[in-house]
Amino acid sequence: MKELNKDTAQKTIYPERIIQFGEGNFLRAFADWMIQIMNERIHFNSSVVVVQPIENGTIDRLNKQDCLYHVNLQGLEKGEKVNSFTKVEAISRALNPYTQFREYIRLAEQPEMRFVISNTTEAGIVFDPSCKQSDQPASSYPGKLTQLLYHRFKTFKGDRSKGLIIFPCELIFLNGHKLKETIRQYIELWELGDEFNAWFTEACGVYATLVDRIVSGFPHKEIDVIKEKLGYDDNLVVRAEQFHLWVIEAPQSVAEEFPADKAGLNVLFVPNEEPYHRRKVTLLNGLHTVLAPVAYLSGVNFVRDACQHKVLGKYIHKVMFDELVETLEDFPKEELVQYANEVLERFNNPFVDHSVVSIMLNSFSKFETRDLPSLKIYFKHKGELSQGIVLGLAAIIAYYKSDGPTYEPNDATEILNQLPGLTDRVTHYLHTIREKGMLNVVKEII
Repeated sequence: MKELNKDTAQKTIYPERIIQFGEGNFLRAFADWMIQIMNERIHFNSSVVVVQPIENGTIDRLNKQDCLYHVNLQGLEKGEKVNSFTKVEAISRALNPYTQFREYIRLAEQPEMRFVISNTTEAGIVFDPSCKQSDQPASSYPGKLTQLLYHRFKTFKGDRSKGLIIFPCELIFLNGHKLKETIRQYIELWELGDEFNAWFTEACGVYATLVDRIVSGFPHKEIDVIKEKLGYDDNLVVRAEQFHLWVIEAPQSVAEEFPADKAGLNVLFVPNEEPYHRRKVTLLNGLHTVLAPVAYLSGVNFVRDACQHKVLGKYIHKVMFDELVETLEDFPKEELVQYANEVLERFNNPFVDHSVVSIMLNSFSKFETRDLPSLKIYFKHKGELSQGIVLGLAAIIAYYKSDGPTYEPNDATEILNQLPGLTDRVTHYLHTIREKGMLNVVKEII
């Protein structure tokens, strides 16, 4: 079997126009895959330089394969199974700024550089006051980025045309707003001056994004079969679901420079990312939160099996379309229904065994942020409680108290006391679950 590198497999050379902080599975199966598609379909003509954001990472493995690897997409698309492989050659090289600081900072000197993409985990966008401008490099991601931006500002003498477009992909709400705020803290801490601050403000754009794709990573169990199929000894195969969505809060001028939508990719440039965030949290995460305990207490262990169950499937459909969809007002109804159907198609992915137990960690806090707002809106609009969501809350309590002597909802009083009649309804469901079993309660409400 052949090794995978530029000598054994074709690798097209594109101009380096993108700096990427993060070499992990997600960005390689999301952003880098998209850039590969853009290069192939619309001649985007760009390659990525990957920067390892922490001292100990995996760029050596990436460089060993000359930054070539395959993305394996699995899932359903319009009801049809998808199991495809794409060779990604969009990454030109990978750097460790802790051992290659000069090479890292010189990225700022390349006039063609235009974009920055990052995924440094939720803890990556933080202000660390111990970082110094003279550090090689600064320990925090925003510190490293500020060093790079300042060097670019000096190299091109404040040329406004040499600003960078920055897309953070960290899984925090309004990630771009947070990153911009943190960079400004470093500008102030390091006393980099008003001229640089004005250049950063006017020439650079830091845009909030919402990213959505389940990336399961390296397919350990099937890797031998996959390598045989590919004909290459690829040790960086990354597996992900077929679905993808990237919502970017940016003006149309940015969309014209990064025309991913023109390549047929599900990338949306919008004036406000917040409604899309709320839609995802409500229809995907919110449904997950209530279906998981209901399914588990019905003896069903996987999300896909719950969706296909003759009783639970009707419960899931009820919660999604009759309750959760009814609480979102920022989108046309047909757009919400389309997104909801896409969510259910993802839940039905035949290639993924998504355990319901894995969803139930910290269920009360998840319910409070994902489902309680919908419960309140539904009550306000309809004048009654939404049965499916309330049953989900009762199921969470029943799950946590299943080893105890009683089902009194003592540990959810803050949630239960917020709506009239909620405590009584949950208590009723808890007693009925104990007397008749969860599946029979579900049958009653559908």
